[in-house]
Amino acid sequence: MKSIVSLLSAAALGAAMLLSPGVAHAAAPNYVALGDSYASGVGTRTYISSSGSCQRSTKAYAYLDAARIGASLTFVACSGAKVADVTANQLPSVTSSANIVSVQVGGNDAGFSSVITECAKPSWLGDCSTAVANAQAIINNTLPGRLNTLYSSIKSRASAAKVVVVGYPRLFNGTDCNAGTFFSPDEMTKLNATADLLNSKISASASAAGFAFVNPTSAFIGHAVCGSPEWINGLSNPVSESYHPNVTGQAAYANLVEPAL
Repeated sequence: MKSIVSLLSAAALGAAMLLSPGVAHAAAPNYVALGDSYASGVGTRTYISSSGSCQRSTKAYAYLDAARIGASLTFVACSGAKVADVTANQLPSVTSSANIVSVQVGGNDAGFSSVITECAKPSWLGDCSTAVANAQAIINNTLPGRLNTLYSSIKSRASAAKVVVVGYPRLFNGTDCNAGTFFSPDEMTKLNATADLLNSKISASASAAGFAFVNPTSAFIGHAVCGSPEWINGLSNPVSESYHPNVTGQAAYANLVEPAL
């Protein structure tokens, strides 16, 4: 009788362990975050001191989402990064142990920062049309090949990982409320169209690689520079904070990216 009771007790305990949540804990997923200043969190004004000029922030969407999903984060996004920089300096962090990879890059390849600087000048001083045309030529003709190669490399290094490619928002709502900048309505329209073009090429390359693409365009409408509330900084001090998502903008990005992860 005693042995039967013992067997029944052991069986009951085993069943309880199977049914009780939290008894068996899965290992935390490994999340590697790649990209440029939008991915690193430039614009939030708060940076991890050890990240130096890469300006990685605990307010960046990857940092927020890693905490939300309980992931172990390898955060290597870096301000100013082009596709070649991600390949040379960040890609080595992507290994077969990666479960999740996010990547946001391409804006610097198109020289978006210098284009914004040119278009912010008075019309008699700057040549916005030529700057935009040059950027669009790079986006159309050069960037897709670079992205295809990068995405292929990510896939070969972490074939089982979920890879999420992140796009860029439009910067303008149609008004320029910043003293010191001189964007005309036509220039803002052209710059927004360039952001859309950039997203279309990034999305196409992501799709070809079998990766998910997060497009922030719709969510940021009404919240661009001079929006209410403003999720993207206008002309700022220091200048490097300009035209990047602020803390609220990064939180909005986190809300968009998390479901894809």
